[in-house]
Amino acid sequence: MGQSKSEDGHKYDYLLIIAVVALLIVGLMMIYSATFALGYQLHNQPTYYFIRQLLWLGIGLLAMIICARVEYHTWRRFSIPIMAFVILLLGLVLVIGEMRFGGRRWLLHGSIQPSELSKLAIIIYIADWLSSKGDEQIRKINYGLIPFAILLGFISGLIILQQDLSTAVLIAGTALAMFFIAGGSLWQIVVSVGVAGTMIAFFITRSSYRLARIVTFLDPLNNDPTGDGYQIYQILIALGSGGLTGLGLGSSRQKFGYIPASHTDGIFAILGEELGLLGCLVVIGLLAFLAYRGFRIALEAGDPFGRVLAAGITCGLIFQAIVNVGVITASLPFTGIPLPFISFGGSSLVVSMASIGLLLAVSRQTMPDEDGSKKERDREANHIRRRDRGARLSGAVRRPRAGASAR
Repeated sequence: MGQSKSEDGHKYDYLLIIAVVALLIVGLMMIYSATFALGYQLHNQPTYYFIRQLLWLGIGLLAMIICARVEYHTWRRFSIPIMAFVILLLGLVLVIGEMRFGGRRWLLHGSIQPSELSKLAIIIYIADWLSSKGDEQIRKINYGLIPFAILLGFISGLIILQQDLSTAVLIAGTALAMFFIAGGSLWQIVVSVGVAGTMIAFFITRSSYRLARIVTFLDPLNNDPTGDGYQIYQILIALGSGGLTGLGLGSSRQKFGYIPASHTDGIFAILGEELGLLGCLVVIGLLAFLAYRGFRIALEAGDPFGRVLAAGITCGLIFQAIVNVGVITASLPFTGIPLPFISFGGSSLVVSMASIGLLLAVSRQTMPDEDGSKKERDREANHIRRRDRGARLSGAVRRPRAGASAR
């Protein structure tokens, strides 16, 4: 169960598709609700932002279909050009990018955010790089941790220069999860997290607005509600006003100028105000189900690249959702991370849809047919687990056999 047959006889994970479609429907409803007054005020068109999101959704659907139909190993062959192109964009935005909200992050009048594209590009590249090595190579400092840290530090540095520390941390966290899944040892992860934590603390202490966010996070209710604590204070009012069942769709009061960026980073607060705790739990449940399907696809993938790729995509989407919900509930320091499939924003939506397309491409080659091949696949998977108990995620990166070459 849970698979839908494609034209070439393979199967897609249609339960994953259903979860994504449900999230998109909720997102469109909330974007319209959160922006109709803003659209009328700024553009004399209540549906201005809603129509723009629909257009981006169309582009995202096209990207998802293409990524789902293309054999996923094709992206491995182009991982280096893809990564080089994204690095070029990250450098270009530092030169000619537009300044908004204190950062230089956008190209083409705010339509493209290269840091969003880098989330998927680095997952593809790292999946290729890690799957080309065995456990022994990954665990060697010279072959594994050091080159990995140099690459990750370079990409993160370009994003930090855009004044986007949160996205850099999100990308680093996803990459570290992939490194661990692919066979990296626990001590390597501990050292990496320690170094990364030290660097994050350094960047925070060198920025007054980041320090202010930490202070606000430590004491959100007793902070000045008209100063640094204004945004989180208004967000908590929205969540508290929603109660169990919410005020009703379209009935939010906080979206009328009280919550900055209520249709992007703060949309979960509007959702909580209008649909209540039950609505929030539905969205969280859909995201949790997406995580379950994504990791199941990773577990059943037929090769190391597919396993690490699917796991990395799933981690990236779920980490992003965790950060957004954590910020809105005052469980994490305030930062600008959109909620996947829900928040307004073209780059984020298209990248998220393309990511789902890649997951479907992996599932298309791993989902069992109805002729009994599932039992055979299970026997093969059990054999692999018995043969290599040290590898993670059903042998995400297997040790090379004697005499085999490793890239």
